[in-house]
Amino acid sequence: MDSASKYLSMDRPERSNHLWRYTPWRRVHPTGKVTEIPELASATLGLSMMDGSEIPSGIRLVRGEGGNLDLSMDNALTNSFLHAISSSSNWLLTVENGFRIESPIILDVQIGEVASVAHISLEIGEMADLELVTRVSGESDWFGLLRTGNIGRGSIFNDVLVGIQDNGTFLRSDAIEIGNDAQVRAGTVSSGSERTKSDLRYKLAERGGSIKVLGSILSAESMHLDHHIEIHHTAPETFSRLSWHSACGGESRTIGTGMLHVSKGSKGADAGQIFHNLLLSDSAEADSIPELEVMENDVVGCGHGTANGPIDEEQMFYLKTRGFDEKEAKRALIAAFLNSTLSDMGGENLHEWLVGELTLQLEALRS
Repeated sequence: MDSASKYLSMDRPERSNHLWRYTPWRRVHPTGKVTEIPELASATLGLSMMDGSEIPSGIRLVRGEGGNLDLSMDNALTNSFLHAISSSSNWLLTVENGFRIESPIILDVQIGEVASVAHISLEIGEMADLELVTRVSGESDWFGLLRTGNIGRGSIFNDVLVGIQDNGTFLRSDAIEIGNDAQVRAGTVSSGSERTKSDLRYKLAERGGSIKVLGSILSAESMHLDHHIEIHHTAPETFSRLSWHSACGGESRTIGTGMLHVSKGSKGADAGQIFHNLLLSDSAEADSIPELEVMENDVVGCGHGTANGPIDEEQMFYLKTRGFDEKEAKRALIAAFLNSTLSDMGGENLHEWLVGELTLQLEALRS
């Protein structure tokens, strides 16, 4: 069955469905008519080096290629829909075995001014070591991004997505499988879109795989940013941490839902998740739901938690006594809050670049 037929044969999700409780499917569908599979423009992709150097051999971006990775833990509804509408916008990013580079690589995704889509397949070779920033920008009123892929044995891969769209709706779905002894940091830096529905799923499929999933989310005005993260431990001695920070201003709303699933036989698994929300106005709202499903008794530890709160008035007072005005002090505290996850997304050069992006977003903040 092809993706279009699969999507059309599925029942539409109801609000009682955990994944769609806060953001109904029809609200993130490009037309709102959920039985339609519209034809959309293709996003434009390009690779560059953060330090301005030439793209080295060993990494390659090709249009018109890419597989349909079918993971048992993926979101069939969204993935089949994105597969169907991205048939003419497939991209394959391959990294050769043993590829290593210090400077971060930037994958620019330009979405233009009309509704568009892209499917990016990641094939990261064994023993590779790199940092990749996927930067999504443009003025489209709707953009859909499907990312599927495999992270090879023994690789060290920092994978950060930065969303800086000017407006519109952003529908994102990730399904990534992590190999033996691979170490992955998956970061999301989100702001700009009016509505985001993001479904990120990672599978620790082989012994010794590890992942840190990190979020630095900034919302303002009437934004509605909904992120769902699942980490599936299906092999022994796997490790995961989910740390998600959201700063919410204006009349915006952020949602963070996390699911850590430890399958039977995943002995020695170590999993944990925490959500922190900073409320910048009386009208802002933040919802966090951490969940665990542990089917194996022999685990190192599995835990979760969540915390909400406003800006600390004592910290504000301290900064004002040091010469900050109200707005500067508030920005400094927001930056410090979001930087706690931002700083763990990569090395020094990547962190400096991400701080620069966050600073630009904070300067435009109206909470």
